[in-house]
Amino acid sequence: MARPDILFPVFAEIDGLKGVGPKALKAYGRLGIATVRDLLFHVPGAIVDRRPVESLAEVMPGTTVTVMVDIVGHHPPRRRGGPYRVAVEGGGTFLELVFFRHAEWLAEKLAPGARRLISGRLDRFDDRWQIVHPDHLLAPEEAGALPAFEPVYALAEGLQQRSVARAVAGAMARLPALAEWHDPALLQREGWPPFASALVAVHQPSDASALSPASPARRRLAYDELFSHQLALALGRASVRRGRGRETVEPEGAPVTGPAAAAFGYAPTGAQARALAEIRHDMAQPERMMRLLQGDVGAGKTWVAAMALLVACAAGGQGALMAPTEILARQHGRGLARLAEAAGVALTVLTGRDRGAARAEKLERIAAGEVGIIIGTHALFSDDVTFADLRLAVVDEQHRFGVRQRMELASKAPRGCDLLIMTATPIPRTLALAGYGDLDISILDEKPPGRSPVDTRLVSLGRVDDVVERLRAAVAAGRRAYWVCPAVEDRPDSDAVAAEARARVLGTALGPERVALVHGQMAAEARDAAMAAFQSGERQVLVATTVIEVGVDVPEATIMVIEQADRFGLAQLHQLRGRVGRGAGQSHCLLLYDPPLGETAAARLAILRESEDGFRIAEEDLRLRGAGDVIGTAQSGLPRFRLADLELDAGLMETAQNDARALLAVDPGLERERGQAVRLLLHLMERDASIRLLTSG
Repeated sequence: MARPDILFPVFAEIDGLKGVGPKALKAYGRLGIATVRDLLFHVPGAIVDRRPVESLAEVMPGTTVTVMVDIVGHHPPRRRGGPYRVAVEGGGTFLELVFFRHAEWLAEKLAPGARRLISGRLDRFDDRWQIVHPDHLLAPEEAGALPAFEPVYALAEGLQQRSVARAVAGAMARLPALAEWHDPALLQREGWPPFASALVAVHQPSDASALSPASPARRRLAYDELFSHQLALALGRASVRRGRGRETVEPEGAPVTGPAAAAFGYAPTGAQARALAEIRHDMAQPERMMRLLQGDVGAGKTWVAAMALLVACAAGGQGALMAPTEILARQHGRGLARLAEAAGVALTVLTGRDRGAARAEKLERIAAGEVGIIIGTHALFSDDVTFADLRLAVVDEQHRFGVRQRMELASKAPRGCDLLIMTATPIPRTLALAGYGDLDISILDEKPPGRSPVDTRLVSLGRVDDVVERLRAAVAAGRRAYWVCPAVEDRPDSDAVAAEARARVLGTALGPERVALVHGQMAAEARDAAMAAFQSGERQVLVATTVIEVGVDVPEATIMVIEQADRFGLAQLHQLRGRVGRGAGQSHCLLLYDPPLGETAAARLAILRESEDGFRIAEEDLRLRGAGDVIGTAQSGLPRFRLADLELDAGLMETAQNDARALLAVDPGLERERGQAVRLLLHLMERDASIRLLTSG
């Protein structure tokens, strides 16, 4: 869809703005600013109060002040390179203006006897008040040019606050009058200003609260960004659901899931039964299912996925489960084999390691429909993989894959297939809406009965020898343990404990025949062999990096040692702890830390010791680390926002999703009057993919 003519001035390059020359253009480029639109959304990060004061008597050192002064005299430096001082009187006291870079203009600009309005940081030095390099030096007749509240922008080398403010003012002048894209009732209820007025309020603040998360202008702009994002997700959802779908139902006369559930040996929890019912309902509809199955550690999401895969098979089709690692794919294969056999469904595991005749045979059986459940890694969407009738695609640990990859798997079903995405990482609701707003969500918030809480303790690294001795006794008693380290190998530029070094130490202490090592840099064959030795009990201690964070299931393992636990995120620690406590016996998690602990690290470890509720832990992780860090690590597929704050705007995100879906329900092509205005917002927020969906749909 071509960009509307009315927006051309907004997407013009900034070199047309006054004061933006070639050097400034490069500096703006380092900030990611190339167009007028970029400048409009380069909102200030702070506000400085520049209101003049009459007296400095009550001002605390370190405060920015603006005061009218009389120039008393100049005191050049006594030695080369020393500070140049200008004595002034104002605000009921004497003070000095200090310059470390003397220029000829000082004598004229600050001539003795002249009056000047100065603004800058007031400090105390050698029992004298001083302002070092004032931000503003203005003649009385120029005082009106100084704003009462001055915005502070992020800068790059070669830019100054005043030059950026001038460029932003030029950008604001180019903003055309745009039709309102929000429901007037929403604006009235929230007390939000029009779009242009909101931009003026943040770029030209009239008070110190203009950038507060609670200010009407700030919330309006945040909502514009969140609404456009949720609208983009909703358009993607509508596009997929418009595609060919299948009604997938298990026939009553040919039960498949019943025998499999009986073979499982445990009754499902209420949450599992509820989630499976939601999935069955979606699969039975003519539209494609797009659902996220979110489960806490050990909540049994794999059982739910297995039942859904068997429903696809019972309906005469196939189901595919894509895992992020070969270890996890093969573990899924072993775990589901018993259920598939009880149901009379053939199952195979396909990974990149399959070669030659063995791979060709698997591909032939998959294409012929002789295999009902196919489990694998990225290999599942290789060009040579053809399904006979793919009804359901399950993607495990979605944050390890991109949206494009999960859609590639779904595209393997030209007759249409449902999509179920699983994550064992509890996601705060705000982040779930940000990353998965196009999906319906099922939550597993119960653990199977009979599991004991994991005894979690904090232990100083100074007592690591005691931990090794206790581990020796546990191993002698036949118990199995994980020992997780933050690094693979020793590096001269890092003090992170290396798994390879720890494996050697434990091998010496416990016997090398008892210790296995797993990390992501190992060859797949060696990694699988080490895991198999640990799972079978041939090796009793597995030293690893976070490669075992997700999905590894060894019920006999009852001890988890996490070395330098203060270096890990809270959600990651919860996932690692979840590798134990999977059987009926008492399990223990020891968090070894480097003393002294910082305030945030101490709070993180204390929360982990107090709670095993993954959803509470995820919310605390968001609170302690901030959305940026959480998104940048565990939730790498989630978007970054320039105007909205995911920690502070949780309520706005949910409102945005509801409003976006409601709008598309009555105007799916955004053709009506408000829809046309919303198209302008999509262009402004550069939601190119959603604009293409509108064009194609």
